[in-house]
Amino acid sequence: MFTDIQKKDIAHHIHAQTNLALHEKLGPTVMVRGEGCYTFDDKGRQFLDAMSGMWSATLGYSETRLIEAAERQLRKLPYQQNFAHRTSEPATELAARLVQMAPVPMSKVVFSCSGSEAVDTAMKLAWYYWAGIGQPQRRKMLTRKRSYHGTTIGAASLTGLPHMHKDFALPIPGMVQLTCPHFYREGLPGETEADFVKRLAAELETTIVQEGPETIAAFFAEPVMGTGGVVVAPDGYFSAIQKILKKYDILLVADEVICGFGRTGNMWGSQTMGMQPDMITCAKGLSASYLPISALLINERVYDAMRSQSEKIGIFGHGYTYGGHPVPAAVALEALDIYEERQLPANAKRMGDRLMLGLQSMSGHPLVGEVRGKGLMAAIELVQNKTTKAPFDPSVKAGMLVGKAAEAQGVVVRPLGDTICIAPPLIVSEEEIDRIVETLRHGLNEAERALAA
Repeated sequence: MFTDIQKKDIAHHIHAQTNLALHEKLGPTVMVRGEGCYTFDDKGRQFLDAMSGMWSATLGYSETRLIEAAERQLRKLPYQQNFAHRTSEPATELAARLVQMAPVPMSKVVFSCSGSEAVDTAMKLAWYYWAGIGQPQRRKMLTRKRSYHGTTIGAASLTGLPHMHKDFALPIPGMVQLTCPHFYREGLPGETEADFVKRLAAELETTIVQEGPETIAAFFAEPVMGTGGVVVAPDGYFSAIQKILKKYDILLVADEVICGFGRTGNMWGSQTMGMQPDMITCAKGLSASYLPISALLINERVYDAMRSQSEKIGIFGHGYTYGGHPVPAAVALEALDIYEERQLPANAKRMGDRLMLGLQSMSGHPLVGEVRGKGLMAAIELVQNKTTKAPFDPSVKAGMLVGKAAEAQGVVVRPLGDTICIAPPLIVSEEEIDRIVETLRHGLNEAERALAA
């Protein structure tokens, strides 16, 4: 039944975000090759990857310029650490490039290998900053329900998804969750989007006052929520939130791990959503996921305190063996060139508009509650009852029915519960967008028939 590689996988490999008992029965799909927006499995089947792997293969699977950049750097200097005054040319050039292209003024960059590590670093530096200016009691972090920030202890604690906490003894103390800015689900009867924004802003201020502003370090937010179901906050939300954060002098951290590098139709999600953060995390699209690398951008205010702290203590006690690794850094520099030369953020906006038009044409389908998105980041939320917005019982797995029907037609999307997420590579074509839309139409119809049986 299983191939040798599948047997080895079942026997030895733990898969992320997977039902491990079910995996032992189903086994893995083994991918062996990629080309453009497509991947191929060991049975020769072709899949249009409408999720860019994990929101991240922004330049597809066969960009020779990235491969050549890695090879050049491997031959020249395959590794260099950045502890104790050492660096490499690619790491330094990438840091300068990121500061130069940041959506708001930034000062320095801290490198790591994953989005979770970048978020953890942002948490640590928020605490370090407040300690450095004489307010070490500022330890609490504001975050939002349904947010996703990673799987390390700190990043998972910030994450507002219950399954990320259950039986892991998380979250750690001091994580304060606020209402998810999803008007479709969280809006009250008769409430306008403007009223919804006012209510969430009032909730934020009330929470800050109740918790004590002198105890709060930072507010973490994705410009557009990804794993929470592609939640796009209403117009005016971030403007209202930021006024309150500024009033109480609370740091804002933009988690751009998914949104950064063109995904939302601008180079940064902060530009799309009008955010002015003190720190920015980025990963995924930074190297188009050809090699692991992430970065945290910090502004001068935060760096000033870090510099003073390291002088007082005698050292900046943080770092990663592979932080600023020269090979991923070289690949990232090439990826940034490609984004700019090919104007891929603009292409993401164009293709995203086409995708949204196609998805919105299915709004009348009996299973579709809401279609939402920004740029090449979209979702269809399924409901059992369109009028009441009642969801399906989780045991029905309606989203999985749509996802499996789409995959049977050679298109990979990501069902997150009963929300179908779509985020193809930024190089996607009009024809591929149209194929994604029509395949999802087929998937909805197949799911409707299965649910009626």
